[in-house]
Formats: sequence, C-alpha cells, structure tokens
Amino acid sequence: MHEHNPPAAKARADAGTPDPAEPAHSGEKPAAPGKPAAAAAPAARTGPGQGRKPSGRGATRLPGGKGRAASVAGVAAGVLILAGGGAVVAAGSLIPEPASSRTVPLAETAVPAGASLGVCPGPARLLEGTEAGTDAQFRPESATAATKVSAAVLSAGGVLPGSRLAHLDGTAAVEIAKDPGPAPSVGAPQELLAGVVTDRAVGQVNVLSANAVANQNASAAGAMKYTATDGDLQGSAAAPCGQPSNDQWLAGASTTVGRTSVLALTNASSTPATVSLELFGAGGQVQAPGSRGLLVAPGTTRSVVLAGLAPNESKLSLHVRSAGGPVAASIQQSFLRGLTPGGVDYISPGTAPAVRQVMTGVDIQDPAGLAALTAQPGYRDAGPALELTVPGASDAVVEIKLFGRDGQHALPTGGVITAKAGSTTEVSLAGVPAGQYTVAASSDVSFLAAARMSRGLQAGQPSDVAWAASAVRLGSQHVVPVPKGGQRQLVFGALDARATITYAPITADGKVRAAASADIAGGTTASISIPAQAEGADVVGYVVSASGGAAYGAVLLGQDGRNDVSSLAFLAAAAGQETVPVTLGY
Repeated sequence: MHEHNPPAAKARADAGTPDPAEPAHSGEKPAAPGKPAAAAAPAARTGPGQGRKPSGRGATRLPGGKGRAASVAGVAAGVLILAGGGAVVAAGSLIPEPASSRTVPLAETAVPAGASLGVCPGPARLLEGTEAGTDAQFRPESATAATKVSAAVLSAGGVLPGSRLAHLDGTAAVEIAKDPGPAPSVGAPQELLAGVVTDRAVGQVNVLSANAVANQNASAAGAMKYTATDGDLQGSAAAPCGQPSNDQWLAGASTTVGRTSVLALTNASSTPATVSLELFGAGGQVQAPGSRGLLVAPGTTRSVVLAGLAPNESKLSLHVRSAGGPVAASIQQSFLRGLTPGGVDYISPGTAPAVRQVMTGVDIQDPAGLAALTAQPGYRDAGPALELTVPGASDAVVEIKLFGRDGQHALPTGGVITAKAGSTTEVSLAGVPAGQYTVAASSDVSFLAAARMSRGLQAGQPSDVAWAASAVRLGSQHVVPVPKGGQRQLVFGALDARATITYAPITADGKVRAAASADIAGGTTASISIPAQAEGADVVGYVVSASGGAAYGAVLLGQDGRNDVSSLAFLAAAAGQETVPVTLGY
C-alpha cells in the first residue's frame, strides 16, 4: 500500500512541525495559554523511545554556537513581537468607542394630547340592488324612521374644551363650546360642567370633536339612535360614536338568506386610508377576493356588502386594518324572516382578542317562549347566543359564566366549550332564566366575543335583535351619553369581587348633578332605571366611575309597547398625558 499524506500534513512534516492531528508525545507538555509555543515547550529529546528523529528535509543547519545564538535571538525577537502585539490589543481596548456605537438608554418623551374624535354612524337604510364590494346605494324604506345623536363633553379646570358636532365634510352642525384659549391656571378644584347635544336629528354621518385642555385629552362621548315603527327596517338600533382606529374587530355579522350586513368604513382624517379585511366564518377564515386594498378617501364613507365577500355565512367576524388614515368601522345589520321584519342593529367594534372577554347588559327573555319561537322555520337565530372567534392557530378551551341579579347561573349545555382555531363558534344561551346578565368568558388562548339578544316571542310578528360587544373595564370618569325616550337602563356587572359604582346625571342644561352610588356584590349584575329628569332637567347622560373589583357597564334601551331592544357599551375613559420611548442614534 502506498502511504498518502495530504499536502498540508506533508508541508508540516517537511518543516519539522508536528501534525496537530497526531497525539502529542507523552514527554511533551502543551504550551501554556497566552504563551508562544517555542517558549513553553522544551526541546524534544531524541533518545530511544523518547521522540521522533527530525526529518532534516528542508531544514537549514547553523554551524556551532553561532547557530544556537541566532536561534535564541530569533525566538526572543518573536516573543517581543508577540508581546508588543498583545500590548497594542490591550491598549486598543482602552480607547473609547465612537459616540455613534455607544449604548444610549431609552428616553421617554411626552406625546402632545390631540383632539378627541367620535364618528357617529349615519341613518339605517335599506339596500337597493348593487354589485357586491362597491359603495352601496341606500334608500329610505320607512316613513317613521328617525335618527338622532346625543353627546356630552366634560369641562377641565372649570372650562369647557372647544367642541362641536360636524358633518363629515367639516361643516358644523352644532357648536357645543368655543375654544377657551390659554389653559386655565392650576388652582382650587372647579365645578364640573358639561356641554351637551340633546337628540339632534341627523341625516348623515357626523363627527364629534373636542380639543385638548391643558395638554389633557377631553372627556367626551356621543351616541346615535335609530327608530322606526314601519317598513322592513322597523325596530331600534343604537351605536356609540366610535373613535377612528387603524386596527379593530367586529363580531356578529350574518350573510344568510334574509340577513343583510353592510360594513361602513368612514375616514374622518385628512389622509387617505387603505383598508384590508380578514373574515372568519364557521368553517374557518374566508379567503375573499376584493377584501384587500380598499381605498377610503378623506372625508368619505365606503360601504361594503359583506355577502359579496363571504356569502351564506351565519356567523361572521371581521378584523379591520387600515394603513394611512384611521377609520371608524360599524356594521348595519337587518333581518327579514320571510316577509316579517326581524330587527335592525348596529354592530360596533369590541375589545381586541384577549384571554378574557366580558359582555354586560345581555337581556334574555322567557326560555320556554324562546324555545317555541326558535323551533319555527326561519327563527333559529332569534334566540340569545354567544359568538366566539379564535383568530390564532390553536383551539381555545373557553369557560363561560353568566352572572345575574342573584349570582351565577350555569349554562344548561355546560360552561366549558372548545372553540376551533381560525373560525367562529356559536354557543346557545337557550334555557337561561329570563333576566339581565353579564357574560364572562375566559381561556388560555386569545379570542373575540360578542353576545346576541332579541325581543319578541311571536312568529309572524315584528321582532328586534341587538348585539352586546365585549366591553372595557370601568375606571374613572366615563362619559355615558343616553338617548332620550323609551325605556332606559344602566346595567352594571361585577365579576370576582365587590365593586362600587358612582353615577352622576348630566342634564340638558349643562350641569353635572349630585352622584349616586351602587354597591354591587361580586358575581352579580345590577340594573338601574334612568329617570326622564333630574332636578327638573332632562337627563342626557352620566359620568360613571368604578372602584373595587372589576366592573363593566352598558346602556340597555327599549321602547314602550314594542319589541325594540338595543345596547350601548361604555367607551373607555379619556387617557391622561402619555409618554413613548424614543431611541436616539443614527
């Protein structure tokens, strides 16, 4: 056999250097870390069994002592060079880094408060025949239809912020308060005042705006209410004047036969918005052509018929995202059960997907009457239900609890269900005793939720439907507008621990009246009837605050002698001055 040496190994052999692949001789010691190999290892002895004979090939032999002296000098020079190099490296580590590469701690800077905006949806209108996915053309259907807006703006430091209700094109409808000018000086607490809009009749989308005061966001909120006693859209519907956003979720739409859901996208900013929709149905996420890149010009509303994107979906949830300008999103939904009007409602955005969702003010009718009604053809979705949407890739095991006036009520079908990933699941609330409830759902996977309620127990008679969106936890100084007329109730739910709710009426003369309080036991729901007047003036809203355990609230609306129902979730309280981290560098 021929012995084969790789070129590198051969070169090392020719130079008299051991191959690193060969084990070191037992008589040799490894070099100390950080020292040159020549200085660390003594010369190898060449006695029998103690080492290899030097090859001699390619070596230059120096005669006598001169050779040894030259060799020692060379080694010493190498040691000095290496030591000098180490000194350079060590010195280099002491040189300060350039300023551009230093680590700078994150600084926080205050974000100037801007104007508070709320977009109030326009009147409910019935669709004429239009192509799906385009701006829908509407026509009024009812001779008795009326749409009105109510709003309230609170003072700060004893002055009202500049505020108004305006049309989408910017023309003013109602000037609530003029701008007070420079911020008021800090002093003794001032009396809380309110600027109000009382049942203003409107015929289009409106925008409620309130300027910041003393670099604090204004406390303001508005709500619209639609009513009709004839036509296909008879019933009542209410919606908060929602704050525009670049990311929002809506649950409860339906596109089956007799159900019409129209998404309205309103851009109240001066920047064009490009909107993309994600749709989740009972069978999973719906891949819909035409759901991406929807352009909404500044100062306009774009309407999209959802049946054109996701036809024949009985359970449909939407994720609305916009690039550029923020948009306000809402869904006008109406039902026809054969030729009988089945109700009208506005679906408003709820809280984003989370591991806990709470809906309060869920009104449930007599369970025996509901069982008989939902057994009729076309009335399956006339009963109360909870819809759960899981946008992620993992199934959610959801625990559902219902809290009524006298405590927790168990679901007849059990309180734990599995909601499939990427789809919408409906949980029937049939069999629950009549009353008003707070529905709490929790899981270890984030999900979206909304609760459906209805009024009317006779097939063939007009009925109504409403959705309770998932609500925010109550904090301090929520402004709660209350539309005039009909049955009006404040509904509060406390979950795990006792909560104390204070609620002060706002009257049409701009005064905030003395507050009352309600002590709500944990795991219960309480309802408070709203009077028509307080101290001789019409009640148009409330200032609500909560302390103690987690509490949630809603306004439940109805009409005397009619099967009308609608729900208004409380909006989040105005935020104080905010800061954001800023990274410095280039």
